[in-house]
Amino acid sequence: MIKFSEEKLNKVKEVMARYPEGKQKSALIPVLHMAQDEFGGWLDTPVMDYVAELLNILPIEVYEVATFYTMFNMKPVGKHLLEVCRTGPCMVNGCDDIIDHIKQKLGISEGETTPDGLFTLKPAECLGACGYAPMMQLGKTYREHLTKEKVDKLIDELRAQAKN
Repeated sequence: MIKFSEEKLNKVKEVMARYPEGKQKSALIPVLHMAQDEFGGWLDTPVMDYVAELLNILPIEVYEVATFYTMFNMKPVGKHLLEVCRTGPCMVNGCDDIIDHIKQKLGISEGETTPDGLFTLKPAECLGACGYAPMMQLGKTYREHLTKEKVDKLIDELRAQAKN
């Protein structure tokens, strides 16, 4: 059965209390983030239905938001989600070469996860760090001024951490 831990459920209630009665849908995005963190890094239908029930909204209202924003994952992702920006400034500065390099190095295509479950490659819309292009988001951190060498070093470090 899908259920938030008591600690997370209290946090959900705290977030919902920020909004006036009848406006609980306003808490949807932060609650979806909590659900994604709590339930394996992605939002499957039962998780989204649970969020809808908590917020007392229709499941379709949750699906619409979750599928619109690229920050929500609609299928399982690897331990390390490599979200490479592919909009204007990053493209001009070589993000396509970086994406191709990652695909070749990891043996996956965009949206796929390595067989060991360590890495998922996900192209991203603007991540708001245009002056540091090309760049990617890795969890809660940005990796900037990417080169193939920096990508290789990062992947090797993450693989080494997984072995320990």
